[in-house]
Amino acid sequence: MTSPHQPVVVLSRALDQAGDALDTVHADDLDKPTTCRGWTVRELADHLAAAPQHFLQMARGEEVDWAAGTGVEPDVLAAHFRTRADDLIHHWHGQPDNRVAQADWQTAELGVHTWELLRATGDPMPLDDEVAERGLAFLQQGLTEDNRGDAFAPAVPVPDDASAYERLVAFAGRDPRA
Repeated sequence: MTSPHQPVVVLSRALDQAGDALDTVHADDLDKPTTCRGWTVRELADHLAAAPQHFLQMARGEEVDWAAGTGVEPDVLAAHFRTRADDLIHHWHGQPDNRVAQADWQTAELGVHTWELLRATGDPMPLDDEVAERGLAFLQQGLTEDNRGDAFAPAVPVPDDASAYERLVAFAGRDPRA
């Protein structure tokens, strides 16, 4: 049986693996393409590293510029990310039980971008299936063909035996075979 705080537990694991993925980025990876809207590894890593701060700004009711990066050099993105990830987890631990399920959308965002980053750099780091499963379940609850916006291309078909991450990124409009 899972606890009401399972979304925060899984978000914590999503943050850990995103930080680990950022640690794998090397200078010779920065100009490689990714599956994310034509972004390079440099752009995707910076976007991923900025995510915890953006999530906190939103939680505080502040205006969030989702296009804003971290403003830090690529070699310190992982450390920048981890500091803000700790702040984000502290935020969620202070939330009442009836609000913690909202952490799943952050898990979805982190799961997709972590997969994309590792795919682009060729790093075989294993990923937590529960992160992908919770992220996919969240996206399937509200992401439709009509509200995908610029961030999500149409869902990509995958075989029935696709992995949890392949299903997540395919639903988010990324081709896991690309």
